[in-house]
Amino acid sequence: MPEQPLSLPLVFDEPRGRRKPPRHLADLSAEERRALVVEAGLPGFRARQLSTHYFSRLVDDPAAMTDLPAAQREQLVSALLPHLMTPLRTLEADRGTTRKTLWRLFDGALVESVLMRYPGRVTMCVSSQAGCGMACPFCATGQGGLQRNMSSAEIVEQVLAGARSLSRGEVPGGPGRVSNVVFMGMGEPMANYKAVIGAVRRLTEPAPDGLGMSARGITVSTVGLVPRMRQLAEEGIPVTLALSLHAPDDELRNELVPVNTRWSVHEAVEAAWNYARTTKRRVSIEYAMMRDINDQAWRADLLADVLTSYGDWGWVHVNLIPLNPTPGSRWTASRREDEREFVRRLEARGVPTTVRDTRGSEIDGACGQLAALDT
Repeated sequence: MPEQPLSLPLVFDEPRGRRKPPRHLADLSAEERRALVVEAGLPGFRARQLSTHYFSRLVDDPAAMTDLPAAQREQLVSALLPHLMTPLRTLEADRGTTRKTLWRLFDGALVESVLMRYPGRVTMCVSSQAGCGMACPFCATGQGGLQRNMSSAEIVEQVLAGARSLSRGEVPGGPGRVSNVVFMGMGEPMANYKAVIGAVRRLTEPAPDGLGMSARGITVSTVGLVPRMRQLAEEGIPVTLALSLHAPDDELRNELVPVNTRWSVHEAVEAAWNYARTTKRRVSIEYAMMRDINDQAWRADLLADVLTSYGDWGWVHVNLIPLNPTPGSRWTASRREDEREFVRRLEARGVPTTVRDTRGSEIDGACGQLAALDT
């Protein structure tokens, strides 16, 4: 199949008629922030002070920015720290170490983020779009369609909100920091490529220009937007790429992941392999296990055939996901015995495989479920 142009409306276009989120310092590079402050007639170093408060000190109350002159503080905050999102509801599980938050954005759109604290690390799962246009039938977000792309700052703010909760001791385990970010919340990250890359750069830039995270602690997922996967390989940012495959054959994947009719299993896996070859970073293959749909033993064999056809130098890791069903859905999780046989067959072929830890099922853990309840 020939490569499709980047203007395909299903995949890449911003929904029309939507107002853009307010400009925020997390949308801008350090140089752009300084230029904006100077243009406003203020000393350029004020931009760095503001960045220090936001990224290093995790301050969200302008009154606490006491090193900024009161007369300039309001002007700076108005220009570079507008209010982006309001928490509507936070649900907790796992004795408070899993926290799912429903956010209302400036235009009323709803998105979700999840903080998960494990021994030795804290992961934030963030949304990149309000809704999703990929229309995967087993996904709660996909059932609602795409409302709009999120800005870089709206994405970053989800991580910063989690970081503030940790620093204030609101999460059991004492103060801590966000060590990992996964773009596996609402939306297709590669369909909002520019904003997602902007967010990744803000998260990884050294403080105070950014949060100072390691790029190796960031995972960007995709259902297989091949041109963007190839573009990501050339960015020079060593994030982990996760390909949401869910089926090893085109016939089934066309049903489960409709974008497969544009870029086939072979094309998506080849782009993932190219990412691994270019960046020397192992790719994760995400595979939601659905009872009697994609969990047959012969499909495990076929998946192994597809992945090992690109070599056995350890370029890939399969992450099996017990499906978190949505209310009224015909899609449900695999039987444990089928899951174990699937793992056994992949490992017998030398394909590293793990089953994802299921967290948050009792708090509408599948992305989009909480937002759906409030629409």
